[in-house]
Amino acid sequence: MTRRASAATRWLAHEEYRWALSWLGGIALLWAWNLVYLNRPALAQLEQAFVNTIISAVAVVASTLVLGWAVGTGLYFLESRGRRVLSLALTFAINLLRSVPQMVGILAGYVVLTLLIQQEILQSPPLQVLWMAFTITAFTFLELADVIRERIDFYRRSDFFNAMLCCGIPESRIVNIEILWKNGLAHVLQKLIATFGMAIFLQCSIDFIVSVGLSREVALSNFPVTLGGLLATLDSKQDILAISTFLTNPGYIVRLATTHLQGISIAFMIVFTLLCVYKVSNGIVRRYRL
Repeated sequence: MTRRASAATRWLAHEEYRWALSWLGGIALLWAWNLVYLNRPALAQLEQAFVNTIISAVAVVASTLVLGWAVGTGLYFLESRGRRVLSLALTFAINLLRSVPQMVGILAGYVVLTLLIQQEILQSPPLQVLWMAFTITAFTFLELADVIRERIDFYRRSDFFNAMLCCGIPESRIVNIEILWKNGLAHVLQKLIATFGMAIFLQCSIDFIVSVGLSREVALSNFPVTLGGLLATLDSKQDILAISTFLTNPGYIVRLATTHLQGISIAFMIVFTLLCVYKVSNGIVRRYRL
C-alpha cells in the first residue's frame, strides 16, 4: 500500500500528469452537473459533439504521427542515398503545402466533403469525422516532420551516429530506433500533444467560419455535430450572451448555471481543454528540458 501511495505521489509530482488528471476531473464534473440540469436532448447532442471532437482530434494526432514520421525520415533517406530529384520534388510539394493558409485549405476540404455528401458518396458520420480529421492533418503533420528532421540532423553531426554505423548497425535502425524512439520520443510526444490542442482549435475555428456563411457550398448541417458546430448554433450563442447579464446582476449566476448550460458548457469544454493541453505540453518541455 505504501509503494502504491509513493508511486502515485511521484506520478502527481509531474505537472503534465496533474493537468491531464485535472482535465478528466473537470469534464466529469461538468457532465455530472449537466446530467442534473440540462434537458436530455441537449445533453445527448452535447455528448455526441464532445465525442466527435475528441475522436477527430485523436485521429489528427494518429495520422500526424504516421505522416510526419514517414515524411521526416523519408526526406532524410532520400538525401542520404543520393535521390536528389525525388528529394527536391518532395520538398517542393511540402513547401507548396506550407504556402496555403490553414483556414483556406481546411475550408476547401470541407467543401469537398459537402460535395461528397451531396453526391451520396460519403454518408457515414464516422467516415465524415475522419475526413475532417485528415483535412486538418494535411496542415499539422509538417511541424512533426520538421521536429523529426531536426532530431536526425542533430545526432547525424555527432560521433554517436558514425560510431553505430561503424558497428554495422543498419542506418534505418539508427534513425528510427536509436535516434527517434530512444532519444527523440519526448520531442515527438510534446509535438503530438500540441497537435491535439491545435486540432481542436482549428476545427472550432473553421466551424465558426462556416457558421457565419462565408461559403455557400458549406453549412454546419452537412457535417456531424462537433463542439465548434454546436457552439455556433443560435441557442448556444444566446447562452453565451447571457453572461453579460451576470456582469450587471451577480445574482443571475444561479440561472446562468442552470438554464444556460449548453453554450456555457461548450465554451468551458473548449477553453478548459486548450488550457490543459497547453499546460501538459509545457510540463513535458520543462521536465525534459526540450
